[in-house]
Amino acid sequence: MSTVEAPLYPIAVLIDELKNDDIQIRLNSIRRLSTIARALGEERTRSELIPFLSENNDDDDEVLLAMAEELGVFIPYVGGVEHAYVLLTPLETLCTVEETCVRDKAVESLCKIGSQMRENDLIEWFTPLVKRLAAGEWFTARVSACGLFHIAYPSAPETLKTELRSIYGQLCQDDMPMVRRSAASNLWKFAGTVESAHLKADIMQMFEDLTQDDQDTVRLLAVEGCAALGKLLEPQDCAARILPVIVTFSQDKSWRVRYMVANQLYELCEAVGPEPIRTDLLPAYVRLLRDNEAEVRIAAAGKVTKFCQILSPELAIQHILPCVKELSLDSSQHVRAALASVVMGMAPVLGKDATIEQLLPIFLSLLKDEFPDVRLNIISKLDQVNQVIGIDLLSQSLLPAIVELAEDRHWRVRLAIIEYIPLLANQLGVGFFDDKLGGLCMQWLQDKVYSIRDAAANNLKRLAEEFGPDWAMQHIIPQVLEIANDSHYLHRMTLLRAISLLGPVLGSEITCSKLLPVVVNASKDRVPNIKFNVAKVLQSLISVVDQSVVEKTIRPCLVELSEDPDVDVRYFAVQGLQSIDQVTMSS
Repeated sequence: MSTVEAPLYPIAVLIDELKNDDIQIRLNSIRRLSTIARALGEERTRSELIPFLSENNDDDDEVLLAMAEELGVFIPYVGGVEHAYVLLTPLETLCTVEETCVRDKAVESLCKIGSQMRENDLIEWFTPLVKRLAAGEWFTARVSACGLFHIAYPSAPETLKTELRSIYGQLCQDDMPMVRRSAASNLWKFAGTVESAHLKADIMQMFEDLTQDDQDTVRLLAVEGCAALGKLLEPQDCAARILPVIVTFSQDKSWRVRYMVANQLYELCEAVGPEPIRTDLLPAYVRLLRDNEAEVRIAAAGKVTKFCQILSPELAIQHILPCVKELSLDSSQHVRAALASVVMGMAPVLGKDATIEQLLPIFLSLLKDEFPDVRLNIISKLDQVNQVIGIDLLSQSLLPAIVELAEDRHWRVRLAIIEYIPLLANQLGVGFFDDKLGGLCMQWLQDKVYSIRDAAANNLKRLAEEFGPDWAMQHIIPQVLEIANDSHYLHRMTLLRAISLLGPVLGSEITCSKLLPVVVNASKDRVPNIKFNVAKVLQSLISVVDQSVVEKTIRPCLVELSEDPDVDVRYFAVQGLQSIDQVTMSS
């Protein structure tokens, strides 16, 4: 190829590849746009590549999505921010396509580019683009326009700002529900750039129009942004303009709108101040907790602790606690699970007496729930209630339930209990632990589920760290070592796992006298999986024991395993020997 033709090569290849029938070739070509742009240089990228992409009429959404994404980071390849406006044309075209994800990505890229453009360029190029899209004949253009106003507005002169507010108001009343939905979901972004005076007048009028829409999908998107909108207003304005809407929406005929209110109510509390919370939001929240739709009750139940934190304990006990009692007996397991994940956080809010009298019966009821996720969520928050009601009451009331859960048929419940045991042991003390929970810890080592056995081995290590080597020597080691004679090879593998974890915690003396002989003996096991795990354990113990023990006991054992018929056993044995050699050389 001659030197005259060489500069044309990248664009020619791109044209060929973008016309290829194979979508993967077209996709790869689009993803290499930055490479092609570098080869062409900034000027030819502006004059040839971008116009070509603007005219590209590919009908595959995946290719268009990739193009929208690539163009968002293309400013350096067209010559910097002073030439960023050239990227607007292809992205404007992508803002009008039918596929939603392509339009969303094009809007995202336009926002990225617009946020870097110079003020004059925004007025000259970006704002006219927004106006063209907003006046688009096809609804897709108008949907995309709603997401761009917050970029165009700040730099616009006063007359243009008035026009942009007017256009957005028209979009809020568009004939197409899809456009009104987009206007509702982007209103809070636009509101964040609008001056305070116009915020109270124009933006709040748009908000009120959207909240009265006959489509529930528009109303719920208006609700979704109300907390962000409320934070832009003064507390008194928020209480006067947004609060009544939310209270009305808490009784909306559409459960989706009520669901969104339940999700947003707590965030709105931060914007309105204490008095409106007590008089308006609290009754609305109680209604949502007792809603006839389970999805609404789930959303409301998940906020119960947060809501109690902004109320006085008296109000929480008087209004929220009766609802919590009802929810703990709810017919929907998902409502009970949502409540269980947060209910213990109420204990610090209500105080010790109210927790013992009112909350503990709810807690114990949920601990015995037939649905495992309810119990799991309660278990994960046990420490919160312990901080309030103390160890004595905890041990008397919770232990029977915990023992029952430790033997639950659902393995995830057993796993959650195991992970909580070290913290429980720390709170209950060594004597109580030995009497009540010690046997369970050994029982889990022989569970039929691998994750439980592995967690049980880790649990022993954490307990040894908590109570010390002497306690471990007396209460853990004798029972663990009995597993060496178990007929099930998986249980014997769990023993090796426990030894590898306990060795570093218990120290050289106990490891050499009690643990190492068991590992060496296991090297003669008939199961190859046991033998290569022996090699791995021996390798982990090299750093725990003295060098003389390594040479006298560990090396001969690994040498023997390195000659085993099984390839995996030989591999791990050789790795162990290499580790010994490295330690020897470094010392």
